[in-house]
Amino acid sequence: QVPLAESGGGLVQAGDSLTLSCAPSGRTFDTYSVGWFRQAPGKEREFLAGIAWSSTIYYADSVKGRFTISRDNAKKTVDLQMNSLKPEDTAVYYCGAARYMTTMRKGECDYWGQGTQVKVSS
Repeated sequence: QVPLAESGGGLVQAGDSLTLSCAPSGRTFDTYSVGWFRQAPGKEREFLAGIAWSSTIYYADSVKGRFTISRDNAKKTVDLQMNSLKPEDTAVYYCGAARYMTTMRKGECDYWGQGTQVKVSS
């Protein structure tokens, strides 16, 4: 069983907004940092945003101001609101969970989801 499940991906036009959700499956991640990453074709997976169990938030410079990460305690999800999408945002988006934010920001997560595809047309 995959411990994390992403949803909300799809095909949108440039300038549109999209919200991705990351939900735990089979366990809780209340004491973990949870983050969003993406991997475009031919590129390495990159960190986008992360939220610690303490609610401290970090963003990559590439998405700061356009993407917003939040934790929905009622739904037990970590969501990524993406605004002003660009064709270069096209990628597979993954969520990951790690004990420590420092390691997660380096892409070292203990648990990963299977990813959700986002395609942005020009």
